Amino acid sequence: MSSAPKTPWHALPEPDLLGLLEADQAQGLTPAQVQDRQQRFGRNLLAPRLGHGPLLRFLLQFHQALVYILLAAAAVKAGLGAWIDASVIFGVVLLNAIIGFIQEGKALGALAALARALTTEATVLREGAKQRIDATDLVPGDIVLLASGDKVPADLRLLQCRNLRIDESALTGESVPVEKAVGAQAFDTALAERANMSYSSTLVTYGTATGVVTSTGEHTEIGRISELIASAEALATPLTRKIASFSRLLLYAILALAALTFAVGLWHGNPPVDLFMVAVALAVAMIPEGLPAVLTITLAIGVTRMARRHAIIRHLPAVETLGSTTVICSDKTGTLTRNEMTVRQLWVAGLDVTVDGVGYAPQGRLLRDGQAFDATANATLRELLLAGLLCNDAVLKQGAEGWKIEGDPTEGALLVAAHKAGLEIAPTQAVQPRLDAIPFESEHQYMATLHEGSPRVVYLKGAVEQVLARCTGLLDADGHNIPLDLAAVHAQVEAMAGQGLRVLAFARATVAPDQRSIDHADVANGLQFLGLQGMIDPPREEAVRAVQACRSAGIRVKMITGDHAATAAAIASQIGLGEDTPTGRRASALSGRELEGLSDEQLQAAAADTAVFARVTPEQKLRLVQALQARGEVVAMTGDGVNDAPALRRADIGVAMGINGTEVSKEAADMVLTDDNFATIAAAVEEGRGVFDNLVKFITWILPTNAGQGLVIIVAVVLAQPLPLLPVQALWINMTTAVLLGLALAFEPREPGIMRRPPRRPDTPIISTELLLRIALVGTLLLVGSFALFEWALHRGSSEAQARTIAVNVFAVGQSFYLLNCRSLRLSMFKLGVLSNPWIWVGIGAMMTVQLLFTYLPAMNLLFHTAPIGWTDWLHITLVGLLIYLIVGAEKAWRRRRELRR
Repeated sequence: MSSAPKTPWHALPEPDLLGLLEADQAQGLTPAQVQDRQQRFGRNLLAPRLGHGPLLRFLLQFHQALVYILLAAAAVKAGLGAWIDASVIFGVVLLNAIIGFIQEGKALGALAALARALTTEATVLREGAKQRIDATDLVPGDIVLLASGDKVPADLRLLQCRNLRIDESALTGESVPVEKAVGAQAFDTALAERANMSYSSTLVTYGTATGVVTSTGEHTEIGRISELIASAEALATPLTRKIASFSRLLLYAILALAALTFAVGLWHGNPPVDLFMVAVALAVAMIPEGLPAVLTITLAIGVTRMARRHAIIRHLPAVETLGSTTVICSDKTGTLTRNEMTVRQLWVAGLDVTVDGVGYAPQGRLLRDGQAFDATANATLRELLLAGLLCNDAVLKQGAEGWKIEGDPTEGALLVAAHKAGLEIAPTQAVQPRLDAIPFESEHQYMATLHEGSPRVVYLKGAVEQVLARCTGLLDADGHNIPLDLAAVHAQVEAMAGQGLRVLAFARATVAPDQRSIDHADVANGLQFLGLQGMIDPPREEAVRAVQACRSAGIRVKMITGDHAATAAAIASQIGLGEDTPTGRRASALSGRELEGLSDEQLQAAAADTAVFARVTPEQKLRLVQALQARGEVVAMTGDGVNDAPALRRADIGVAMGINGTEVSKEAADMVLTDDNFATIAAAVEEGRGVFDNLVKFITWILPTNAGQGLVIIVAVVLAQPLPLLPVQALWINMTTAVLLGLALAFEPREPGIMRRPPRRPDTPIISTELLLRIALVGTLLLVGSFALFEWALHRGSSEAQARTIAVNVFAVGQSFYLLNCRSLRLSMFKLGVLSNPWIWVGIGAMMTVQLLFTYLPAMNLLFHTAPIGWTDWLHITLVGLLIYLIVGAEKAWRRRRELRR
């Protein structure tokens, strides 16, 4: 016996299938067979995969080049007995490590959720007796019995089924329950079309069945997806990649400058030990220690803002990634659409009527040529709607959260359409109560009901071919039976299907006044054809607007769904995907079967040029994401099912549905939508762009401090002068300005027109050439101001402690003035509104308060080697800060004028 994952279980004839599995359909397995197979195949569960433990994850927070420099500096200070300085430096490093550890997510969350998904019970036949057992005890060859409400416990080949429908949306993306049947199917039948198979963790919504277990645990389809999740690389985000690149560049620059400073000092004849301390001071001064903490807090503020807009961020860097997104790959059902089937078109002989309104709320009208139409004006149209209402097992209810359907969504849509036409559901059912019914069966493809009345009448609904085969005439508008024009009906069906509508046909027959039951023979022939109802899961209106907003922002939207190609293409056209044509926007779809034969290069071209992908498998979703990324795209992927999890994990940002999403998809995603709405993704992109803007503003603001401090030390060494800054003083400036001043930039409102910009190119550096020049300008101004006032203070007879205190305050005040310039990298503070971000003024006030403590509090003088200074020194310091503000403001105005002249 074999249970290899590649065995084509769906294609084997039943005798071969049972023989290969050594299974007995009548008796099931014996205890000895079960024990033997459990030893061979293991338990029916997914094995957990181990990741890093908490201790190792914490230690990895220190595995960064810039952190190594700081740790080395702390070690040197401790070795020289400067315990206070060493403690301050190490304290900063430890704080950043703790923040990083807290924010890091658990890498195996998705796999753990998959394991939980398999935990259920199963009804199994063993030694001829039914037993209820834990699903983890199932083995290949077990005979399993399924009933409505059951979770399928393993992959099964169906041997018997009655009216079986299974919700496979979590696995295949199919939006409605799938009808199942028995019998072998073609070898190349796609997973979503294998009607004779049921798969682990899918849900039985209707009917009963008997099946034989073909695969368990790791060998099931959900186990294969588990392997995909484990193998799918979780990519670094654009921000983390750019910060890593920036950190490496900064490291090389610091080491080069430290070596240069050391060499110049030796040339001046300074002792090597003193020069080594100068190099340590230079390294500490140029490392932006506050950057990790402020980046984390800025992203956390973005998380809070997004939560207010129904987007829950699970991993902090995802906030910024949204702002970088160039392509959004979206699921269809429930995200771009309402996940509420709605009748859109009615057709009877010589009459074509549209139905407006969407969803299950029974609010809308019947329209003909754009004008309201009364259903009672056409007897056949009324009968068509009555058939949909009475030949129906669904229930329409109004609850606290709106109108809901209990039962099949298709039948729910028929109830709503009848209600819109004025046929109230409960009173109509009371007037013509049901006497008997033939339930829907997959082999017959129809349902029929017998109703009281004068005369008693049978209504039938089902697949067009099955209904037409039973009809001998057509009911016209006057209630007369006329010849049935099959060609006209089929032409109408094709036209409706071309719009992505799911089409149901309806018929009726009258029976004897005393007949109280019906069987298949009663509806075999002689029925009157009533007409057609076409329905679709309509697009969300807000999704249409959101897609347009994404297009304006230069973001392409692609639909990747498990639904049929025609339906997907029709919805895509309605929401604005695809190509512009004279009759509107039209979308073409590629199916999963068409994707199978494409090479990686061909797939990359198809991924770029196609807007809709239908009937795709989990592997194909993953390949599509990889193909887009290979072309340099930053990909956001949405999904709600287990089948989406590998692609969600691989995408630059995975977006799961909070209402209808599986736990597996939520664990694999970076962001969860609490309203399952595509419009929320567009809102999150807007927030993400605002967060990135604020991060760039912060980096543009903080780097001049580090550059200026480093330049001050280098110039002092070159000129053989005392150091204007000590390492602990540089640390003080770096941390206090970052937290008290820089953090205020995280609260800056989004600038106007943020969603009219194109996305940032993924290879664009985090700081542009223009901003690098501005950083150099401000750094130079801080160098000149601090060094000049330091030297002047020494010249006037001040102590080195006082002179250094003046130099430190130049950086604090200069950065406070420069902060006002950085509220916008292009616009003046007065264009934004002086008080539009009150946190700026709170931060400046707090900074000045701690600087006064730093200057005058004896304990601070001891810790940081400072000394009190006079009020005239403060006046000179303030003039330097004001000069920085005016010069940078003039530079921004010059750049704006130059842009306008282009």
